[in-house]
Amino acid sequence: MHNCTLGLRVDVDTFTGTRDGVPRLLQILQTHDVHASFFFSVGPDNMGRHLWRLLKPAFLYKMWRSQAASLYGWDILLRGTLWPGPMIGKHLASVIRDTQKAGHEIGLHAWDHHHWQTQLEHMNRAQIQQQIQLGMDQLAAILGQPVQCSAAAGWKCTNETLREKASLGFNYNSDCRGESIFQPVVDGRLVTTQIPVTLPTYDEVIGRDGINDSNYNAYILSLLRPGDLNVLTIHAEVEGISRISLFQQFLSLAKSQKIQLRPLYHLLPDGQTTIPQGKIEQRPIAGREGHVCWQAARNII
Repeated sequence: MHNCTLGLRVDVDTFTGTRDGVPRLLQILQTHDVHASFFFSVGPDNMGRHLWRLLKPAFLYKMWRSQAASLYGWDILLRGTLWPGPMIGKHLASVIRDTQKAGHEIGLHAWDHHHWQTQLEHMNRAQIQQQIQLGMDQLAAILGQPVQCSAAAGWKCTNETLREKASLGFNYNSDCRGESIFQPVVDGRLVTTQIPVTLPTYDEVIGRDGINDSNYNAYILSLLRPGDLNVLTIHAEVEGISRISLFQQFLSLAKSQKIQLRPLYHLLPDGQTTIPQGKIEQRPIAGREGHVCWQAARNII
């Protein structure tokens, strides 16, 4: 495969992922001379509270299929269940600054990842604004400069979220799944450009349809479409820790196939190119419990 560009997005959801996964990923990416877009959660790590979702059969099946205990480790799975989770940005600001110094793009993932992923549909405009502003302020204080992009936790996004983010001057957001870069229309108004994720994540496909660690990398690379948008999300908690060897193999395979890995901002068209308009809708996704945001099947223009 030649002349294929792959946008590489790294989601950092947890305290452990920031502390342990990110430094390892920085080292690996430097070895391969690859830069990526890192999206950090910077507030309290309460991700262990997802365990209550085991009452839902779809989530329970996903945890069993992905062998979550070995994939994530109990340190991540229990964080914030019986006591308040640690403040990620407060304690691990140096890791985020190290990512910046290494030349990677830095964006906001969430203030409280668990709260956003599970409660967004029940939040009013003021609550949405507060969650985004808290994250932006913390991340800007760490970086010493304004935040330029964001990626909604769990691909959870609403029209209210899009309107709120449109007032913040981001270069782009990566809040949804889809096939092409587009500019969403909300209530007749254009909002910030979206760079959707086009490829499935590890936890969505592993253990399904014969996909295992021995053929996962080949499967993901088989989905790339030369000339079209290709964006892969990896997680600091997975590819940076328990599946780090698998990710190293992925980078080597991509290099051997002359695939160019780039941060997401590199995928934005130049100022002379008209970005198609579109809409975002809620849809289920194979391998993931509940609904996520998708680029509507047909763009408006």
